[in-house]
Amino acid sequence: MTALDALARFGGTITRLGVVLSPDGSPAEIEGVLNPGGAAARDGTWLLYPRAVAQGNVSRVEFCRGIRSGEDVRFERQGFALEPHAAYEMRTAPGGMGCEDPRVTFVAAIDRYVMAYTAFGPDGPRIAVALSQDGERWERLGLVRFAAGLHQGDDKDGVFFPEPVISPAGVRSLALYHRPMLRLSLMDGKGAVPTLLDLPPHERESTRIAYVPLEPVLGDIRALLDVRESALVLEPDAKWCRIKTGAGTPPVRIAEGWFSVFHGVDAHEVGEGKYTMQYSAGFVVHDAQRPHVVRYRSQTPVMVPEGADETHGIVNNVVFPTALCELGNRAYEIYYGMADARIGRARLQLAPVAALEESAA
Repeated sequence: MTALDALARFGGTITRLGVVLSPDGSPAEIEGVLNPGGAAARDGTWLLYPRAVAQGNVSRVEFCRGIRSGEDVRFERQGFALEPHAAYEMRTAPGGMGCEDPRVTFVAAIDRYVMAYTAFGPDGPRIAVALSQDGERWERLGLVRFAAGLHQGDDKDGVFFPEPVISPAGVRSLALYHRPMLRLSLMDGKGAVPTLLDLPPHERESTRIAYVPLEPVLGDIRALLDVRESALVLEPDAKWCRIKTGAGTPPVRIAEGWFSVFHGVDAHEVGEGKYTMQYSAGFVVHDAQRPHVVRYRSQTPVMVPEGADETHGIVNNVVFPTALCELGNRAYEIYYGMADARIGRARLQLAPVAALEESAA
């Protein structure tokens, strides 16, 4: 198997288009601008929501407007969509605080832009939700609440699906990716690698899909926070993502189902008891109606860190996909964090379905 297996499966190509945002020298971005959410405004303008990191790992969500000129796009900073304000985003302990790694999805069933982000507050990282009518002005809804019997505690990588789906229990629901965390991983970092690898893959940090029943949400938007089910969908069981997997871009519908670009983390030993981490990207396709059924996932990565912008930064060797802009005809732009320091753009082209069917015949 080669690193191009996933691309070959979809007749795909990925072309890196370079850096689109770097720290501007302001105090708000002194420790990086990275991992942006993205969404099309109601007028079609592409909007970007980078995570801006100030000294001390204090994170805010910026708001940028894209201006296209042919194949090029530049982003104008418009201010902040979210700054640390809620109690669940504020803390005094060392290590940082704030609003991290937003993903933005327009959910037509509730006619809202939905931002899921990591609120890093006094209890640690939790998934929080904010809503917008226009993609510009945002209001916090609160922290996601998981029903009794589901994971309680540290959680990251919340990403909403754009359309209602059917949960494992058969309930019409809104769905979101999430990635429950292990205290071992959070507290011990790289020193925990041998212990993590001794665990069976399903006990490592794995991507799950959480389900929020749709009917209560239509009556009261606050019910969007109430998760009733959660299903494991991406174990870290491939050679390129043995440590953990995590959600990447909001899913988009293609003929094969729900398509997303996710991230996986592996550890490479660089000395006795010493490891370096690598964040790479792969494809996943879920069933269109029941996304807990995975139709395809990458056994090899489609993007690995390469070049100075992806291999050297605040955290080295990171490709972290977080937004997918649909261009039409199975073409997309991937927006991704580069070494936790800057934001890159890449063009993804999938082959027409007819061509794939012909080649498979």
